[in-house]
Amino acid sequence: MYKKSLLLISGLIAGSFVANFAVAADDPLKKEAGTVLQKPEKPTYKANIDPKLNMTSVLPAPEESPNAEDKEIHFSADEVENNQEMQVVTATGNVNIMRDNLTLIADKVIYNQKEDIVTATGNVILVEKDGSVVFSDYVELTDQMTQGSMKNIKVIMQNKARIAAAKFRRLAKNNKVMNNAVYTPCDVCAGKNPLWQIKATKVQHDAEAQNVNYQNATIEIKGVPVFYTPFFSHPDPTVKSRSGFLMPSFRSNSYLGAAIQPKYFWDISPNQNLLYSPILSSDHGIVQSGAYRQYFTRGEINATGTYLKDKDDDRQRGSLFMTGRYEVNDFWVGDLDINYASDDVYLKDMSLPKKDDAWLTSSAKLQGFDYRNYAAIEAYSYKLLSYDLKAVDKPLIMPWFNYENFGDVGPYGAYNKNTFNGAVISRDEDNSSQRISMINSWVLPYTSEYGEKYRMIASVKSDLYNIEDYKNAKGETFDGGVARVFPQLGLEWKLPFIRATETSRQILEPTIVAVAAPTGGNKLNKIPNDDSQDVELDDTNILDIDRYAGYDRNDTGSRISYGLNWSAYGNRTGRTSAFIAQSYNFDNNSSFNTSEEQSGRFSDYVGRINASPSQYLDLNYRFKLDKDSLDFKYNELSADFGPQALRMYVSYIFLKGYNNDNTSSSLYDERKELYTGVRMALTRDWSLSLYNRQDLADGSISLEHGGALTYEDECFALSIVADRNNADSPDYDGDFELSVNFFLKTLGGAGTQK
Repeated sequence: MYKKSLLLISGLIAGSFVANFAVAADDPLKKEAGTVLQKPEKPTYKANIDPKLNMTSVLPAPEESPNAEDKEIHFSADEVENNQEMQVVTATGNVNIMRDNLTLIADKVIYNQKEDIVTATGNVILVEKDGSVVFSDYVELTDQMTQGSMKNIKVIMQNKARIAAAKFRRLAKNNKVMNNAVYTPCDVCAGKNPLWQIKATKVQHDAEAQNVNYQNATIEIKGVPVFYTPFFSHPDPTVKSRSGFLMPSFRSNSYLGAAIQPKYFWDISPNQNLLYSPILSSDHGIVQSGAYRQYFTRGEINATGTYLKDKDDDRQRGSLFMTGRYEVNDFWVGDLDINYASDDVYLKDMSLPKKDDAWLTSSAKLQGFDYRNYAAIEAYSYKLLSYDLKAVDKPLIMPWFNYENFGDVGPYGAYNKNTFNGAVISRDEDNSSQRISMINSWVLPYTSEYGEKYRMIASVKSDLYNIEDYKNAKGETFDGGVARVFPQLGLEWKLPFIRATETSRQILEPTIVAVAAPTGGNKLNKIPNDDSQDVELDDTNILDIDRYAGYDRNDTGSRISYGLNWSAYGNRTGRTSAFIAQSYNFDNNSSFNTSEEQSGRFSDYVGRINASPSQYLDLNYRFKLDKDSLDFKYNELSADFGPQALRMYVSYIFLKGYNNDNTSSSLYDERKELYTGVRMALTRDWSLSLYNRQDLADGSISLEHGGALTYEDECFALSIVADRNNADSPDYDGDFELSVNFFLKTLGGAGTQK
């Protein structure tokens, strides 16, 4: 009898009220605003800004517990009295009931079996398994614990938010009502109002309609009412999606003028929805805008687009970003990525994603994976946005295909690799080509008993081209078929030396790469260079056996490359590494020497230094030194240093320009650019960040600059961001943007943009 009675008492909390105050531990919805230090990185608020964890989170339906009687109960009280005649069980004095990680503490608990009423009084405390705590003066349940009420409740939720109400009632059909309710996620000090809070005379949860209705709701900031509504309603947390209007956004810029963007969400079905969000602007009328999403059993589609008719010149302008993925079966998957803008400044005018990209790439891919085989068929098209690239005749690549097969590993670790690759490249005015390439290689890795690591690669590359309208560096035009065969033999050797002490470990690894290959045979006067334009010798490719990224150029000529890699690691923290390398060519006419405009058999020195000895410094440095004069041909430095109270970022890049008349590679102008940024913690809650990107090679012009002033505490975030971007296109005058964004923890926020 006692066990059954105690089970019913604990079931009062576990089955009826505890679930009402449970908080789901969802991932936080992060909000971004502004620029801090590096321009691509935007500040992210550390506060848990999650609209799902709000006032309505205390209202979900209780979880079913069909095996409740089988769960172990721990009970203690100073005194227990069982009145069998009245069918009343009374526990008094430090009543403590624990069941399924739930704890009920009260001065007194009474269970009236005859009337089916369970009552807990006196300093009632309920601790739920996720950490939420409920305080109440009085708890009463009836009707097999499916209905009841609590008086003078106070709740500390799992995310530290707080709720208070004069009365909480659970009615039939899982409906619930709170009277004189107050909610805040802010810290509350005695005698002081929280930064912000919500008050409502009545909050009603209609479980059947899945709605939460508010009466006389007010938002207060520091005790001052700033917003009031007599009634509003929204779906309860059990609703995943529902058609309806969303909060509109406002904006203003030099192109659109003042604008408002209403939003309507259409929940078409459980696996597809549409967001229609036209922009009503003062200078250009209506800008059509929308987003569509659909999910399939094996794939998905996501699309966003805008469209307008420019009032100044009647141009049809618009954008489309669409991604899709479909898993055909367990081996094949298809991907679609469409990125389109009607003109090169449209994305900047509209402040849309990818507005700073030099070009937009659209692609369609079909990829297959099977054991040691890989196959892909792809197509690419390009939309140029950079003014500097306007003269480039953009190609259409369709199809591009690739097949790789790795043979089984032999008894000595050797294996074969076969690659088949091809591309069809079409242009309107410049050269077009069709290519088929095959690479057959044999690889033998080996590790000696002394720790030496060897790798031998023998390969033969065969190409077949059909060229149309190719004009070479001499001004000659070529049309027709071309074939070539290129054998290559490479040997790589490494010997790591390791030294360990009580505080650190050091690794010194010399590397030598020897390559034997014929000189010449690239047929530069007949074969255009479409996919091997990246011919810079640097620390990332100098020790590669094939230093070209594509197929149009072969790395001809025999050579020996050698380098030294050193690294040190602290046992607890800190790391430092350095690398330097050079290459010796047996023939001055090797393809890389010709492309890089180098003279002599020795290449320039290339290297890098990475240092992060502590949390106060992170430095990365890459360089290229002239082999004769030791002058810098390439410099790239980035450093992030300082404590969190004053963190600074500096990056510098220098690229020496040169003009190569011997090949079809692009001309390089000298480039110098400096980026500086600083983030200062003004107080515990206030921070200021500033940045500037300066072009030092062209009259020291600021390409971009701005800053952000940010306030953030445990329940509120505010950012004021200003920046100016000076684009290189004469069609775009540059624009100054100012945005103000604020977020209330657990409720979301709003922003304005100018």
